[in-house]
Amino acid sequence: MLEILRTLALGAAAGTLFAAVLTTLPIRPGARLALGAGIGAWIALVVSIVGSGAVKGSPFVVPVFFALPLVAAGLAATSAAARSAMMAIPTPLIIALNTWRVLGAFMLLAAFAGTMSGPFPYSAGIGDIITGIFAIPVTRIAAKNPRDIRILEWNIFGALDLIAAVFLGMTSLNGGPFQLIHAGVGSAQMTTLPWALIPLVLVPTYLIGHAIVFAHTRAAVSVGSITQTSLAQA
Repeated sequence: MLEILRTLALGAAAGTLFAAVLTTLPIRPGARLALGAGIGAWIALVVSIVGSGAVKGSPFVVPVFFALPLVAAGLAATSAAARSAMMAIPTPLIIALNTWRVLGAFMLLAAFAGTMSGPFPYSAGIGDIITGIFAIPVTRIAAKNPRDIRILEWNIFGALDLIAAVFLGMTSLNGGPFQLIHAGVGSAQMTTLPWALIPLVLVPTYLIGHAIVFAHTRAAVSVGSITQTSLAQA
């Protein structure tokens, strides 16, 4: 029962995340359709690769598949048009979508059940829950004052939580090329479905979101500085 609930919850999180982004991007219908098809194909590929057991057979599959969306987003950001489209996604929306990270509770349940062990499930689970809970008030703050320092503080915490989770997950994977932590079953569950959707789909997407929030915050501060300078000169 818990496995079914976890699968449905992670699927709903991914669906909501991408649907919100696709409907917000100021791009032509054809481009939106193509992007949606690309995202769908990416998720289908991840599911098929994980389902086939290729992740367990090759220790470098997870790092490569995790990095590909980040590389793709970085390359897209070199285009002025793509960069402008990404910056059109409202900061409050990006932050609000992080409320799904309260699903980190499933990782704590896995740790209690013994299907995950070591520092990874506790760090990732607790960090995600905190990020998700505080996303609610920070969303309201961002809607009122995009220059509020609390937005930056939340964004730094949320990004570091994901980075720490990736590090601990990779170093806790038994038999993995980066294993440093030997603690029972470690993070092996993350190479199975539906858990694999977290490191291969959700985490890269949320990291891209944090990068956009950083860009928004920087732009808001710059506009505020320019405005204050103009008023002072006047």
